[in-house]
Amino acid sequence: MMDPMAWWHNAVAYQIYPRSFADSTGDGIGDLRGILSKVDYLAELGVDVVWLSPVYRSPMDDNGYDIADYRDIDPL
Repeated sequence: MMDPMAWWHNAVAYQIYPRSFADSTGDGIGDLRGILSKVDYLAELGVDVVWLSPVYRSPMDDNGYDIADYRDIDPL
């Protein structure tokens, strides 16, 4: 029987930084709707796993990794 965790040995992962990936509103800042609009394209590329950089509210001193509120999505 194949190891159920073995899938990740051959998986293609793609990290997305939401603010610069895809903008759905035309304001120049990427957003979650922009990311969702590209899901089919990522699948066509053969992406198996998407690593989404932080989207929580943050003072942005560390590109979003300095999370200020783990329960709120940053509106930017």
